[in-house]
Amino acid sequence: MQAILGIFYHLIGGVASGSFYVPYKKVKGWSWETYWLAGGLFSWLIIPPIAAWATIPDFVAIICQASFDTLFWTFFWGVLWGIGGLMYGLGMRYLGMSLGNSVLLGFTSAFGALAPPIYYDLANVQDKVTFSDLLASTWGNVILVGVVLCLIGIYVCGKAGYQKEEELPEEKKQESVKEFNLKKGLVICILSGILSAGFNYGIEAGYPMAERANDIWKAANPDENINYLFKNNVIYVVLLWGGLATNFIWCMVLSTRNKSFGDYSNTNTPLLKNYLFCALAGTSWFLQYLFYGMGESKLGNGSSSWILHMAFIILVANGWGFALGEWSGVSRKTRNTIIAGIILIILAVVVVGYGNSLHN
Repeated sequence: MQAILGIFYHLIGGVASGSFYVPYKKVKGWSWETYWLAGGLFSWLIIPPIAAWATIPDFVAIICQASFDTLFWTFFWGVLWGIGGLMYGLGMRYLGMSLGNSVLLGFTSAFGALAPPIYYDLANVQDKVTFSDLLASTWGNVILVGVVLCLIGIYVCGKAGYQKEEELPEEKKQESVKEFNLKKGLVICILSGILSAGFNYGIEAGYPMAERANDIWKAANPDENINYLFKNNVIYVVLLWGGLATNFIWCMVLSTRNKSFGDYSNTNTPLLKNYLFCALAGTSWFLQYLFYGMGESKLGNGSSSWILHMAFIILVANGWGFALGEWSGVSRKTRNTIIAGIILIILAVVVVGYGNSLHN
């Protein structure tokens, strides 16, 4: 039952993440850096402490009492993730939601899911699921099979993107993705995918803060024998400071270069609607990690939680890609290819969930 709940929470998080960029498409008359930062302030600065305040008593004290190493590495991985997040926005501009998410999140899935357990092996970290644990157990082997299936599915989705590139004329491709550029988009999405895995590393680095929040909750609820659903919320406050730093600096550079500071007060644009759509996008983005933390607390395995989270995002983003016409005009073969990739990812989700049920 705990594994089913964990998968359900990851599904909700995937819907939030796979959908968050859609409101940005409704912003009118603003440069990319303007709406990206406006939404990001909600994602990285406003909503995380509100969520922590609402779910974790005295979360500020937990942060203040954390060791320097915990705070530094949580923030550091947030900075690297922030660079990847910046490139995510550019990747969506050049490839669209469907192909862009498939390529980008493929690399994020692999690095984010497998690097932590490998590190735990090399550093001999106790009380963590290591890569050796995955290799030496039936449940671990099932999870690894699910990871491989997910990566194959992501590859198939990427292949569909190449087929689309070959089939459609430039004007048709840009009907749904106005700045479609395969080469530039692939380079950006690959780099972004690798760097974006830093978010999972940041969660691992900040885990002592989550454990402290969990201990406080268990002390207040002695009859409970499960982990606190919202224990990761305290981590996000510090982790997203790192993401805010890189995104803020780069958006300021672009605003200076493009002379777009006036966007924020340009009365020739629908200012209220633009700010509301940015707030909706930013809040939706944060909800993915709120539900990620809830899912991870139920599954108790960082690798499988990460791969499930990425898989659901890819499924939702591809759904939006179809809804927004990103695959209109392609051949039946290309359409079947993207559908096959989605089916493989769904199968991977089922396999990873089954592996976790065996472990639990």
